[in-house]
This record gives sequence, C-alpha cells and structure tokens, in this order.
Amino acid sequence: MDFLIELLISTLIVVGGIFGLVGSFGLAKLPDLMTRLHAPTKATTLGVGAVLIASMAHVLWDEGRLSLHELLITLFLFLTAPITANFIAKLYLHTEPNLAAKLPSATTEYGWANFDPPPRSGDDEPDSLTGPRRGD
Repeated sequence: MDFLIELLISTLIVVGGIFGLVGSFGLAKLPDLMTRLHAPTKATTLGVGAVLIASMAHVLWDEGRLSLHELLITLFLFLTAPITANFIAKLYLHTEPNLAAKLPSATTEYGWANFDPPPRSGDDEPDSLTGPRRGD
C-alpha cells in the first residue's frame, strides 16, 4: 500500500510540474498578451493544484490528519488567478491603441462590456466614459 500512495504522490507532483512547464512555455512563446495570458492562468493553476493535492495526500498518509492549509491555498489560487487575468485583460483593452479595429462589432447597445473604442474620425463629441480624445 505504501508503494501505491508514493506512486500517487509522485504522479501528482510530476503532472503538476508538467502543467507548470507548459504554462511557462506558453507565457514565453505565445504571440500577444491576450493569448499569453491564457497559458499561465490555466495551466499553472492546474499545476499548483496538483502539487497541493500531492501535499495533502502526503500529510494524510504520513501523519494521519487532513491538512487544510493546502485547501485554503487552492481556494485562494482558484479565486485570485481568474480575477487577476480579468483585470489584466481589461487593462489591455483600454490601453491598446489599435484594438478597436481588430474587435468584431458587438451585438449589444453598450458595446464590449466597459470597453468603448475611441471615437472615429468625424465624431465631434468625446465619449463620456473615455473622456476627451488624445490631442484635444
């Protein structure tokens, strides 16, 4: 039985390392911020989750008690990674100058969530959310 537990823990650590490696590789090799953002938030979260499950299994088997520290770390990671990625994506939407031309047209009255593209040439009034245009 010890061999099976050690095999499970070792497998979880190796799987976690592979996910971390894939996330790091994606972060380095993908072409732009929006695709690059996806790799670490998904793959690395799964990698750290697998290592934390391995740690929980080790403590449970070795000491005979369930360690809640790893559950709290996992909960914190699963809550903060998507929120951070969302903030980074929104910042990218607001700071990328040529992004409005790349986005497909939105089908709603309000456009893309809180992103309003800069006024097109010929529009005299600045958008109330984005303020005056650059150069005004």
